Amino acid sequence: MIKIKRTVHNNRLLTVVILFYMVLAVISPDKAGQALKGSLYYVKEMLMIMPVILVLTSLITAWVPRKTIENSFGSGSGVKGSILSFLLGSFSAGPIYAAFPVCKTLLEKGAGITNIVIILSTWAVIKVPMLLNEARFLSFRFMIIRWILTTVSIFLMGFIMSRLIKADDIPTGQWEEEQSSGLSINSSCCMGCGLCTKIAPDNFGMASKKAVALQSVCNEAQRIQVLEAIEKCPAKAIRNKAS
Repeated sequence: MIKIKRTVHNNRLLTVVILFYMVLAVISPDKAGQALKGSLYYVKEMLMIMPVILVLTSLITAWVPRKTIENSFGSGSGVKGSILSFLLGSFSAGPIYAAFPVCKTLLEKGAGITNIVIILSTWAVIKVPMLLNEARFLSFRFMIIRWILTTVSIFLMGFIMSRLIKADDIPTGQWEEEQSSGLSINSSCCMGCGLCTKIAPDNFGMASKKAVALQSVCNEAQRIQVLEAIEKCPAKAIRNKAS
């Protein structure tokens, strides 16, 4: 019973949606069927797209140096960063919800608020494939004027957002310090692969599908195992303050 309550608490939005469908099914079965059919379509779309996006964000986290992101998209990247952000959003693929995990990863790696806003906005409203269809159905003149006005608005909005919102205001992955061991694990980056628990079972375990530190490094053999786990972690989510 406690486990069920915890599951409901951790999935409150999903619980509300399920209850809504149940009530709608009683009141109007036909509309409930139509709504469920539409929801299943978007769930299917997400199941096809999100795994690719999660792999992409993991690769960015593991392989792209923070300095590279800061130089290209950081708050100090200037006009170059804004242009790169604009191009990234313009030539992106997939629906807008796919942009959120990508932007969160970029933000954690040092991207600035202005450029995150530019990426999200261009991804949503001025992607190149969308512009081609817009020109086809609404004329090239309509498309180009709308593109110019939207582009100006996006850059202006990015500037205003950077003054109103700071990076500290946005929740990002935190390194969870294990005081007893000196080890820290970034839970938001951890992929839950369990590789560290196989390499250093005395020092790492799994909880809620995430790696956790168990105990301090007691001997040289454990130190070597921990260093190997840090090196081989695909998400680079482990740090050791003692090393």
